[in-house]
Amino acid sequence: MESSLGLQSARPRAAVPVARVLYVLAVLFMLFDVFGKFTLPAAVVDAFHRQGMPIALAPVIGGLLLALVILYVIPRTSVLGAVLLTGYLGGACAINMRAEFSAFETLFPVLFGVIVWIPIYLLNERVRALIPIRR
Repeated sequence: MESSLGLQSARPRAAVPVARVLYVLAVLFMLFDVFGKFTLPAAVVDAFHRQGMPIALAPVIGGLLLALVILYVIPRTSVLGAVLLTGYLGGACAINMRAEFSAFETLFPVLFGVIVWIPIYLLNERVRALIPIRR
């Protein structure tokens, strides 16, 4: 399959099921995070305290994340949603780094950002044309 940029953009057969599974898992995890920001379980309150953030911001951050997830799940706006989620997750990484969280807690948003982009890359021919990965 040739893209409009003249690059090969064929995808392996397993790409679609893998992309769909990662997509569903990413969305479910983000919705779980949104739920936590609104219900404020002890783990969320503790994380906000460790970050030095006022807990009153949790619902605001949850609402922002919900809006980004909605953009991500709508096919026409999924790439925009992924771009904005990348910024959101970058901010989470920076806040965790500033609060001197463990390496895993600090880098988890980066890893999650990769997981958010894999389905977009695998399912969107135009994105694959922009980011060619050679075999």
